[in-house]
Amino acid sequence: MATFRAEKTVRTEAEGDMVDLTAWVRERVSASKLQEGIACAFASHSTAAMVLIEDEAGLRQDLKNSMERQFPKGIEYDHNSAWGDGNGHSHIRATSLGQSVTFPFSKGAPDLGTWQQVVLVELDNRGRERHVVLQLVGE
Repeated sequence: MATFRAEKTVRTEAEGDMVDLTAWVRERVSASKLQEGIACAFASHSTAAMVLIEDEAGLRQDLKNSMERQFPKGIEYDHNSAWGDGNGHSHIRATSLGQSVTFPFSKGAPDLGTWQQVVLVELDNRGRERHVVLQLVGE
């Protein structure tokens, strides 16, 4: 077994931004020279998430709307009381969605479905610089 690691920094502009990382992931898996294995894409932040989604406008809006229904901004969060930064909802949303996605790769390419893209979701109440790690294990 061998490993391969790639890192990328992306800048988001606002809460709700979604950054499609699929092309970068495909290029890095190919560059690894590994043919078969498992990949993990990880956002090293507590107010951002990594998801596999069909990256189209309707689903982008549906995801934003569902997050607001489940974890609304306008309610009291103890985190906001403690820190005063107004992003308690962002932390809970990230915890719900998760900071990583794992998927297999084969023949030097990610095994993603036809309508699956690897996407970073900005959940904080403002844009930020985000760090993404892609870790591969395989042969």
